[in-house]
Amino acid sequence: MRVLVTGGAGFIGSHFARRLLAAGEEIRVLDKLTYSGNPDNLGDDIELVVGDICDPAAVAEAAAGCEAIVNFAAETHVDRSILGSVDVIQTNVVGTSVLLEHARAAGLRLLHVSTDEVYGDVPAGAASSIESDPLVPSSPYSAGKAGGDLQVLAHARTYGVDAVLTRGSNTYGPNQYPEKLLPLFLTNALDGEPLPLYGDGGQIRDWLFVEDHCAGIEAVLRHGRTGEIYNIGGGEEATNREITDLVLAHTGADEALVRRVDDRPGHDRRYSLDTTKIREELGWSPGVRLADGFPLTASWYRENRSWWEPIKHSGGYREYYSKQYAARLAG
Repeated sequence: MRVLVTGGAGFIGSHFARRLLAAGEEIRVLDKLTYSGNPDNLGDDIELVVGDICDPAAVAEAAAGCEAIVNFAAETHVDRSILGSVDVIQTNVVGTSVLLEHARAAGLRLLHVSTDEVYGDVPAGAASSIESDPLVPSSPYSAGKAGGDLQVLAHARTYGVDAVLTRGSNTYGPNQYPEKLLPLFLTNALDGEPLPLYGDGGQIRDWLFVEDHCAGIEAVLRHGRTGEIYNIGGGEEATNREITDLVLAHTGADEALVRRVDDRPGHDRRYSLDTTKIREELGWSPGVRLADGFPLTASWYRENRSWWEPIKHSGGYREYYSKQYAARLAG
């Protein structure tokens, strides 16, 4: 099978592209190479086409000869979406629609990778989110993803596009761009810099190792039913404070580096996914527990400074970091 992986130079997309390549599939990646897209994530064995999913011509060229598209391309960070939402809507909604129109015209299968954040805040003690739950996004990012999700479901129903949708929980692992909580805190701790913990640190996330997430996406690509949604979650809930404690333990950093800062506007308190559907229909389940995946991830960042130091020392990253944290840390 020849597969186009859009956004494949990013974190989860690159792991997925390499996974399919190892399984013997022919892989092509289409990536705009914005700040978080990194060709080094792919190696030399995967063809990379630089282009934007919002450009129909670029999509048609990259998808030529492919049998399926797996879409990871997105503006993925909540904090960045709060600073400015226009790019989020353009990529996450318009770009998804462009891919769907190409899949419709060319008769391709399309798998769209989404997020648990579209379900919104899940109260503590409440049941985990199931695929039929209403969408209640809280941020420009999650609203953009919800818009893309609805386009996928509409194209499957209205036009008969062979489209399917996954919603994954908080994914972690090697070569994640150092703006999300875990890689940010690991790299800051290794450099002796502050760990800016939002609010009381009690926000709860369902943690999923990247290889488990990719295994779930592959199962849905190969066997998922057209027009269906599949949750992919790790089944391990932990607070941001608990993750912070793991960072301290695995880096040897001092507790004094932890700085409680003003919380993110509209910050959801808890996400949690029910994964019964993908387990029962496709036989998938996570295989890497946080107790094993976290040390592996921490070791990767410790041993791969040559990957993340140029990112964190770049002007674009420093500008973003200053906008996001300078006033908070000063306070």
